[in-house]
Amino acid sequence: MTSRERVRAALRHTETDRVPIDLGGNQTGITRTAYEGLLRLWGWDEPIEILDAVQQLAQPSERVLDRFGVDTRYIRARGAEDGDGSITEELIRGKPHLSFTDEFGVTWSMPKVGGLYHDITYSPLAAATTVSDVENHPWPDGGDPARFRGVREEALRTLESTDKALVTGISGVVFEFGWYLMGFEHFYGCLSTQPELIEAVLDHTLQYWLDFETGFLDAVGDLVDVVCVGDDLAGQHGMLMSPEVYRRFIKPRQAKLYALIHSKTKAKLWYHSCGGIRPVIPDLIEIGVEVLNPVQVSAAGMDPAELKREYGRDLVFWGGGCDTQHVLPHGTPAEVAAEVKGRLDALAPGGGCVFTPVHNIQPDVPAANIVAMYEAAAEWRG
Repeated sequence: MTSRERVRAALRHTETDRVPIDLGGNQTGITRTAYEGLLRLWGWDEPIEILDAVQQLAQPSERVLDRFGVDTRYIRARGAEDGDGSITEELIRGKPHLSFTDEFGVTWSMPKVGGLYHDITYSPLAAATTVSDVENHPWPDGGDPARFRGVREEALRTLESTDKALVTGISGVVFEFGWYLMGFEHFYGCLSTQPELIEAVLDHTLQYWLDFETGFLDAVGDLVDVVCVGDDLAGQHGMLMSPEVYRRFIKPRQAKLYALIHSKTKAKLWYHSCGGIRPVIPDLIEIGVEVLNPVQVSAAGMDPAELKREYGRDLVFWGGGCDTQHVLPHGTPAEVAAEVKGRLDALAPGGGCVFTPVHNIQPDVPAANIVAMYEAAAEWRG
């Protein structure tokens, strides 16, 4: 099978010659530090491009992707007219205390010493008390044509020059953008004390993504195999809100966005949420989610065998292939390989599984463990 055939078969819940392998997304990536370790292990001298400044994710080179037999390639929109949205490796290395403000007005900063990621240091709606405060915020234009210039051409080049499945970068972050803008405390407090404020903010973030998806999918909707959206709804021990709050504020807006996406592409809809989201998995299926990531196997209610048994007919599991909290950073290569086999034994039979670990490969993961993980995935045959 070609890579594209392999991924498409998995998305149809059919058996493949081997489990498809993914690496290089915003939630299926590798941090710069871990990537540097890989290059050192192999003695490869390559420039490093940063694809996600906040998470400090490296863009894996074609050489690395081929080394691990990765079956996917990613296509992403550009930045808005006032900038390309990228932060170069040279800039990051030159300024260890790098701060930048995104197009929503949220400021992200990295600590001066020992920083691994960027954290939110300024939320422009943290002091908002009225709907007028929200309406008067300078909201960006999700449909800015500059975002989509050259994207179709890039997608066509990828399809013509490789046999890989084409996956989009992450988008559709309706809920999380709300608390980025308001700050976590203010956002959650207003859920009960000023729900009209939450409604106004979420309506604006929804409109941004409706406009974005319209422009983006008009450009590449007929070319991509998977459209990635996401909102972190849960933590290690369960939901970040009650299912009832989710169904009141977030689900209706997600449903509207996902209906638009489905109207513009035959690609599968891929949803990312960390944590124990099991209580709302039926809701996600109801509103059109077809692929689940990262399948956080160590979180409450996320046992992979149970998930496969209960939801394996409705969902493709894109993740869950190795526990990144405990085994991948702290186990031996042999323990990592055994972990991969056990997770794939639970998730992969019958198709409906794409291998990637639980979320991004973090800075403390030894290079030998990364190699052991991908080699074990490539060798698994059930």
